[in-house]
Amino acid sequence: MTRSVLVYSMGEVIGDGLIKLPFIAGLRAAFPEAKISWCAAKASTVYAGPLKGVVEGLIDEVITDGVMGAGALDVLPWVKPFGGRTFDLVIDTQENVRRSAVAKRAGRRFVTASGRSKDWPEAVVDRLGALLAEAEPGATLRPLTLTNERALLAAEALLPRGPTYVGFAPGAGGAEKRWPLERYIELARAQESRGRTPVFFFGPDEDEDAARAATAIPDAVFPEDERTDPYTDIKGPLLVIALAGRLAAGVANDAGPGHMLAAGGAPLLSLQKDRRKAVKFRPAARRLEVLIAEDYGSGMDALPLDPVTEALERLLA
Repeated sequence: MTRSVLVYSMGEVIGDGLIKLPFIAGLRAAFPEAKISWCAAKASTVYAGPLKGVVEGLIDEVITDGVMGAGALDVLPWVKPFGGRTFDLVIDTQENVRRSAVAKRAGRRFVTASGRSKDWPEAVVDRLGALLAEAEPGATLRPLTLTNERALLAAEALLPRGPTYVGFAPGAGGAEKRWPLERYIELARAQESRGRTPVFFFGPDEDEDAARAATAIPDAVFPEDERTDPYTDIKGPLLVIALAGRLAAGVANDAGPGHMLAAGGAPLLSLQKDRRKAVKFRPAARRLEVLIAEDYGSGMDALPLDPVTEALERLLA
């Protein structure tokens, strides 16, 4: 029986951390009784920061200090990584062979991404899925099952049962990755005309766009604005992931909110700028449609409204 699992990584910024959430959910489902430790060998991970509440109950321990394989001398045979601890299973998600040799010393059983052949999947989520299946045959990536009761209650208060909710996340870190806001608004209006309720997700630096959307569609829901529910301490990624579980589908650009919606279990339409990134950073949604702007021309505004509408209807069918 596997009682202890170490996941070995170099660390996670917000984008990496969001992409890996379905892997973490699948890992917990595969080893429900195990103590799961997460090593950030370069001493920084969002699982000890902004996503700490999201992985509550899924990761039992985050290791960010000590000998962890990132140091030049950590590979020496007399050096004891992780304070000499051993684990029933070590899953090595990074691909540096020298660091893998350090992590391997801590595992009674060892699964690694390093040294793989050319047929190793290109997509990050497929690589994580392959490692998980190798560690436990039959195990798969999964949507998160949040254990934070207040997050679930907040989602229920903000999106109560009854309406069919369709989510829209028009933002992205760079303007070149954003499908035009006007088309998001047109798409949301069409959903409203079909009796569905649009739900918009905007980041803290997107107030102007949020105001434009609110003016255009006054009956849409903006769950993070002017809250009066008793769970206002629940916010950020934790809230978005909780809300995702109440959506019939979501539409998002190639950005963090799309990965949040996917992690929370929403069927997702992902709007991508170019094919390379669309493949490598594909969201791990349980049902996924992907449209790539470069298939239609240059830039995100080349992506027409009609194929987006059709893809969304396929998800909602």
